[in-house]
Amino acid sequence: MAVSVADNPVLHIERLGKRFGSLRAVDELSLEVRAGEFVVLLGPNGAGKTTLFQMLTGLFAPDHGTALIAGNDIRRHGTAALAALGVVFQQPTADRDRSVLANLRFHARLHGMPASRRETRIAEALDAVGLTDRARDRLGTLSGGNQRRVEVARALLHEPKLLLMDEASVGLDPASRADLLQRVLDQCRHRGLACLWATHLVDEASEADRVVVMDAGRIIADASPERLQDQARSTTLADAFIALTRDKPAMRMSA
Repeated sequence: MAVSVADNPVLHIERLGKRFGSLRAVDELSLEVRAGEFVVLLGPNGAGKTTLFQMLTGLFAPDHGTALIAGNDIRRHGTAALAALGVVFQQPTADRDRSVLANLRFHARLHGMPASRRETRIAEALDAVGLTDRARDRLGTLSGGNQRRVEVARALLHEPKLLLMDEASVGLDPASRADLLQRVLDQCRHRGLACLWATHLVDEASEADRVVVMDAGRIIADASPERLQDQARSTTLADAFIALTRDKPAMRMSA
């Protein structure tokens, strides 16, 4: 049975901002994602999506604003916030020279997962991404799509409440991208996982509960795919995205 969307947001961002010199990479950004929601953060390259994710994962400190993950402020209660977070970055980070199983066991130990729970969770995560039969294979022998599925399994190991996907399908063929998308959607629909999926590929947004369009560090639209098309008076989501971001500056500079 599908899990209904909860009232309380798993991710709550309010007026978050980050500057690099005169560049406002993320500018007064506010956003919520609830349990069971699959939200696509759609924006052109340079929109600020990766900077936002770097703040949510503790790699950058925001200049101002608030970000709560499962009710935990990332600046004041960073350990608790990160414990509720799973992440798949654009650049692969798993060890290609080790087996799938070894990669997952290493990550489970990093999370302090007890041995009694570790193997069960690894088996469940591999089943969720359809790679049970490849557990003992060296990661580098897997296709690009399967390697990304391993990274999703790794991100799900500790049963996070929020999954961040930062341009995670870049470089994959269309079939592999569709498979990765569907497996994450299944986790949202049936386990109640909240997901924020950042991409510049419009076709990945068609199944989203909401599409959040980001450009020049700001959110310029937040609606269902159908509503977004209506707002932009477009017949396709791609046309709506182009209409919303057309003639916008690549970066927002201070006055």
